[in-house]
Amino acid sequence: MSKLLCLVLGLAFVLVHAQDINRQPNIVLIMVDDLGAECINSYGGTSYNTPRLSQMAKSGMQFENCHAQPICTPSRVKLMTGRSNKKNHVKFGYLDPEERTFSQELKAAGYATLVAGKWQLGRDTKLPEHFGFDEYLLWQLSTNGRDKHKRDKRYVNPFLEKNGELYDKTEGRFSTDMMVDYISDFMERKKEQPFLVYYPMNLTHCPFVPTPHSEDWNPSDLGSKTYKGNPKHFADMVAYMDFSIGRIVDKIEQLRLSEDTILIFTADNGTDQPIVSMMGDVAVEGGKGKTTDNGTHVPLIVNWKGTVKAGFSNTALVDFSDFFPTLCEAADIKIDANLDLDGISFYPQLLGKDSLKRKWIHTWYNREGGSSPLAATTEWVRDENYKFYVGNRFYNVKKDPKEKNELEWNQMTDKEKEIRQAFIDVLMSYNYLRN
Repeated sequence: MSKLLCLVLGLAFVLVHAQDINRQPNIVLIMVDDLGAECINSYGGTSYNTPRLSQMAKSGMQFENCHAQPICTPSRVKLMTGRSNKKNHVKFGYLDPEERTFSQELKAAGYATLVAGKWQLGRDTKLPEHFGFDEYLLWQLSTNGRDKHKRDKRYVNPFLEKNGELYDKTEGRFSTDMMVDYISDFMERKKEQPFLVYYPMNLTHCPFVPTPHSEDWNPSDLGSKTYKGNPKHFADMVAYMDFSIGRIVDKIEQLRLSEDTILIFTADNGTDQPIVSMMGDVAVEGGKGKTTDNGTHVPLIVNWKGTVKAGFSNTALVDFSDFFPTLCEAADIKIDANLDLDGISFYPQLLGKDSLKRKWIHTWYNREGGSSPLAATTEWVRDENYKFYVGNRFYNVKKDPKEKNELEWNQMTDKEKEIRQAFIDVLMSYNYLRN
């Protein structure tokens, strides 16, 4: 081989390698339904088996103070738009089409985009494409996800919609398997370009039902007739959730994309009732729908081989509005200031850099949204240790996570009085909204 040819080949390798380095990272965002941090082994949970997530935490970064909204739709709206629910949560099961989403930003930047899982953002088959997704496989898009007998069709023999076509067959299939298969196929087809996979997983939301790994799995089951199902199956559902995430991790590794892919795992709110989970000898009641920690404290694990520091426990505050700017910064997208985001990117933290970190989280919560002003509205500001509600309730949530002991003025230290006043100032800054 001539020296000239060797030089040409060497330069070609360098150029290709440089292109790989400069390539926007793939993003896989998995959001499990109804799963508090207490359910995950790496967070101290001892009731269930989550070995794949434990491995993700061991080889990636685990955030200890991530907070969602207390229930599904508000969390999904906040996560996708990067904005306070006080600005844009209109009604339950709906995302205002005028809002801008992170998926729209990434698609505009050249990403191939897929959403699979639970939709619940408006019953219109045009919405996934409108919100920036090239492809979709969804439960509860144009239907309520139930059959004429009111059986829930989100798991075994499901009702799903794939790119405009309804799947309504009795083939003994489990929706989670179908979604993971589709995600795997999508990643393989799009591996030569940056891609976004947003997977708002159906598991572990009730009805609590057997999975394909359960002893009483019945592939001919036509769906649950009760909303809750049998809580005894919750442990199997958590295990199958973990197994299914492992399948996605394995596919990324098989495609040799681990160093090019940011894998993010979180949940939309706390565990459902009546589930009680153990953290050693401490029992944690499911708090879905509650504004206490057991309703909002969710897991957040980020894995990016070769980039995110392995085994790092991050105690910084993370709010669901932070995902939008984080994903955009990862994709090198400049955010338009007119979007009026409330989120703060935690992307620099993934790289081990000093960056602006949250001092507090502001939350406005109304399950039904602003179109239902008569529904109960709760608003608060918190940090890692303290929490202040509109209505003048102040708690040390580090010592009192169930919020049983309201701090009175004469009980507060000077430092606590300063924190309380700072939280009031934050609330005042949001007062112009919906007043």
